[in-house]
Amino acid sequence: MAGGGFVDPGAAKRAHLYEHKITGYFIFSCVIAALGGSLFGYDLGVSGGVTSMDDFLIEFFPDVYKRKQLHLVETDYCKYDNQLLTLFTSSLYFAGLVSTFGASYVTRTKGRKASIICGSISFFLGAVLNAAAVNLFMLIIGRILLGVGIGFGNQAVPLYLSEMAPAKIRGAVNQLFQFTTCAGIVIANIINYFTEKIHPWGWRLSLGLAVVPATAMFIGGLFLPETPNSLVEQGRIDEGRQVLEKVRGTSNVDAEFADLVEASEAARAIKHPFRNLLARKNRPQLVIAALGIPAFQQLTGMNSILFYAPVIFQSLGFGDGASLYSSIITSTTLVLATLVSMAVVDKFGRRFLFLEGGTQMIISMLVVAIILALKFGKGALIPKTDGIVLVIMVCLFVAAYGWSWGPLGWLVTSELFPLETRSAGQSVVVCVNLLFTSLVAQCFLVSLCHLRYGIFLLFAALIVIMSLFIYFLLPETKQVPIEEVVLLWQEHWFWKKYVLSPDHKSVV
Repeated sequence: MAGGGFVDPGAAKRAHLYEHKITGYFIFSCVIAALGGSLFGYDLGVSGGVTSMDDFLIEFFPDVYKRKQLHLVETDYCKYDNQLLTLFTSSLYFAGLVSTFGASYVTRTKGRKASIICGSISFFLGAVLNAAAVNLFMLIIGRILLGVGIGFGNQAVPLYLSEMAPAKIRGAVNQLFQFTTCAGIVIANIINYFTEKIHPWGWRLSLGLAVVPATAMFIGGLFLPETPNSLVEQGRIDEGRQVLEKVRGTSNVDAEFADLVEASEAARAIKHPFRNLLARKNRPQLVIAALGIPAFQQLTGMNSILFYAPVIFQSLGFGDGASLYSSIITSTTLVLATLVSMAVVDKFGRRFLFLEGGTQMIISMLVVAIILALKFGKGALIPKTDGIVLVIMVCLFVAAYGWSWGPLGWLVTSELFPLETRSAGQSVVVCVNLLFTSLVAQCFLVSLCHLRYGIFLLFAALIVIMSLFIYFLLPETKQVPIEEVVLLWQEHWFWKKYVLSPDHKSVV
C-alpha cells in the first residue's frame, strides 16, 4: 500500500493523476497553521536577548551580573558560564521533548488542529507567568509551560503543512514553518533592542509579548480545517474527501484520495505506532528522520548562536547595544535565507541544499575559529576590523543554515514517514530535536568557557559528518507525493536491503 513499507505497484502509478489548484482556502489554512513556528522563533530570539539584559541579571542572576562587569583575561569566554542561567533557557526544551509524546496521542486521535490549539493555550499561560515572575521558580514554571506549547506546535504544524500541500510545492509550503520561526526571531530581537533601554522592567515586556503570537495561533486555529489525511485516519472518510476537494480546488481527487484511504487502512492496522517505528521496514525513517536529521540540526551549532547571539557578541567585546543590533542583522539574514530556500527547494531538491549549506557552514566556522584563536581571549576588545569579519562569517553561516538544515530539518522529516507511523515518528523527531536543543543550550556557554575557539572547530567537524550522512543515506524527495515517498527506499543502494523481502520486486 502507499502508506506501508511494501507497496502495491498499482498505487505507484497514481501520482501523475493528482490534480490541484492554489485556492484561497488552501492559502488561509497553511498561513494560519504556520503561525506555530512564530512561537518557537519568538522564544529563540527573546530568551537570548533577555539573558544579556542587566536588569534581568540583577534581579535573578546577580553573580552573573557581577562577573559580566569584570574585564579579566579569564572571563573573556566565561562571563555567562552559569548553569542556572542556561537552565532558564533549556528548561523549555526539556519540557517540550516530554510533552511531544502527549502531543502525538492528541495529533493522531483528535487531529492536527487540536494539537495546534492546545499548544497555543499552554504557550500563552507560560508567557503570562514569565512576564509576572518575581522569583526563579516562577520563571522556570513559565518556561515549562512555554515548552509544552512548543512541543505540541512543533509536533503538529510540520505534519499539517506537509499533508495539506500538493506534492509539487510541498517543500515551499512546509518551509512556511521555518519562515515564521525566523520571523519570530527577528521580531524578538527588534523588541529586545528597544526593551533593553526600558529600566528596570523592559525584560518583562519582552517575555510578556509572547502572548501575541500565541493568541493569533489560538484564534486562527479555531477556524482551521483538519487535514484530509487526519480525517481519513480517524475514520471520517466522507468529510476527508470533502476537505480534500476544497483544499485542492477540484472534484477530481480520486487518485489522491485512493492513496489516502490505503494509507489509512495501513495506519489503522498498526496498534502500537511507536513500536512499529522499530520494524525493519521502517529502518530508513527511524535512522534518518527520527534520529539523524533532528539531532544533527542542533549539532550544527546554529541554535547556540540564536540563543546566545547577544551573549556571544558581548563576550567577544561588542557593547550591549551593538550586540543586540548584530543579533538583528543575523536573524534578518536567516529570514532572507529561508525565502531563498522556499523559492528553490522544489527545483534544486533537498540534497543539493543540504550539501551546499553544509560546505558553506564548515568554511564559516573555520574562519571564526581562526580569528578568535589569533585575536581574542587576551582581556581586550576585539579589533573593529576583525569584529566586522566575525559578523560577516556568522551571517554567512546563518544564511547557509537558513536555506539548508534549518527548514529542511522540519521538511524532510515530515515527509518521510508513512501515515501509519507519521504522528509517532514526528513525536520522536520533535523529542530528539528538543533533547539536543536543550543539551546544546545547557552546555554551550560552559563549552565556550572551556573550549574557547575550539567549540567552533567542533561544530565544523560535526557538520562534515552530517553532510556525509546526507550524501550517502538520504534519497531525493522533491515532488514525490507524500504517501508514495516510501517507494524511494526500494531503489536506494543501502536501504533496499531493509525494506524489501528477498522475493519482493521493487517498484520504480
